[in-house]
Amino acid sequence: MKRLTQSPTDPDFIQNPYTFYDRARSAGDLFFWEDYDLPMAVSFRAANALLRDRRFGREPVEPLQFPNHLAPFYAVEAHSMLELEAPRHTRLRKLVLRAFTSRRIAGLGPEIEVLAHELIDAFPAGDFDLLPAFATRIPVIIICRLLGVPEDRADDLLKWSNAMVSMYQARRTRAIEDAAVSATEDFVAFMRSYVNERRNDPRDDLITELIAAEAEGEKLSTDELISTCILLLNAGHEATVHAMAIAVKTLLEHGNPAGALAPDAIDGTVEELLRFDPPLHMFTRHVYEDTTLYGQEFKRGDEIGLLLGAANRDPDMWDEPNEFDPTRPIKQNTAFGAGAHFCIGAPLARLEMAHALSILFDRCPNLQMTAPPQYGNVYHFHGLERLMVRV
Repeated sequence: MKRLTQSPTDPDFIQNPYTFYDRARSAGDLFFWEDYDLPMAVSFRAANALLRDRRFGREPVEPLQFPNHLAPFYAVEAHSMLELEAPRHTRLRKLVLRAFTSRRIAGLGPEIEVLAHELIDAFPAGDFDLLPAFATRIPVIIICRLLGVPEDRADDLLKWSNAMVSMYQARRTRAIEDAAVSATEDFVAFMRSYVNERRNDPRDDLITELIAAEAEGEKLSTDELISTCILLLNAGHEATVHAMAIAVKTLLEHGNPAGALAPDAIDGTVEELLRFDPPLHMFTRHVYEDTTLYGQEFKRGDEIGLLLGAANRDPDMWDEPNEFDPTRPIKQNTAFGAGAHFCIGAPLARLEMAHALSILFDRCPNLQMTAPPQYGNVYHFHGLERLMVRV
C-alpha cells in the first residue's frame, strides 16, 4: 500500500484537496495517509463498497477511550445514530424515519421558497457575504421549523452546532474541545426543556412526532431523543450550508450554465454539484472481522478512512471527473454516503438546494463574486468560510 504525507490543515490542500486525491488514487483503491496513521479508500468502488459492507461500521470494537473533560460531549454521541450499528442503529433509525417522512419533507417546499424570497429581499446594497445572508439561514431556519424550536434561537443553535462539529476537524485543539463541551451542555439543556414541554403539550412538529413514534413497542428515551434532535440540527444544517455555498460558487465560476436551474434540469444539476465538490470529504469505519480488502489484510479492531471527496472524482466512474458538467446523466455518488448510514436528511438537503438555488439565480441574474472565495480550515468537512458577492 502506497504511503503518502499530506497535512489536512495545509493552506494549499484546504483550497484544493483534489490534486492530492488524484495522486493518491493513482496507486490503487487504497493508500496509507501518514498524517492520520490510517489506510484510506480513495476510489469510488472501494469507498462505496465499504459504506455498504456490514463487516465495517461506525461503532468501535472496543469502548471509546476519552479524557474526563470530554465526557459531556461523548454522552450525547453515545446515543447518536451516526455513531451506532445494529441493533441500536436500526431501532433508532426506524423510529426517526416514522417521523422524518418523505411526505413531511416534500411539504416544506413552499416554506423554503417563501424563506428564500424573504432573505433575498433583505440583501444589502454593495458587497456582502452570502453565507450569513442566505446559505446559512435557510438550513437552520427550516430545521428549526421542522423540529419545532424557536427560530429566534437560530443563532444559538448555529453557535452550538459549529462548536460541536469542530470535534471532527483536523484542527482540533484543547480550546476547541472545551468550546465543544460547553456547547454540548448548553444544547442538551435547551433541547431537554423543549422535549419536556412537548411531552406535556404536543404540537405539530418533529419533536412531538419523535416522542410519539413507536416501533415494535419501543420508544425513544429522553436521552436518545435529545441526541437525535441535536444530530438532526447539526447534520441538518452543517453539510447543507457548505453544499449551498459551494454550489453558488461553482455556478458563478462556470457562468451559471444556461438551463442548469430549469425545472427539468435542476435535479441533475444538484447531483452534479454534490458530486463535483461535496461538503463532507472523509468518513471512518471500524473493522469487525479479519478480512482481505483490495489485496490488503485488515484485522478486527482496525480503522479505515473513506475519502468521499476523492471517490466523487474517480475517472473510472465519471468521464472528465474534474470538470463540472450539469448535463451529466444522474449517477450515484458518495456525497450522502451509502448503505445503512445513508444520510437521513438527504431528501431535505436536495430540496433546499433545488428551491433556494433556482430562486436565487432567478431573482439575482447579475449576481457576481467580488472577492476570491476561500475554503475554511474545517477538514474533514469542506466548506467556504465566506463568499463575497454583489447583486
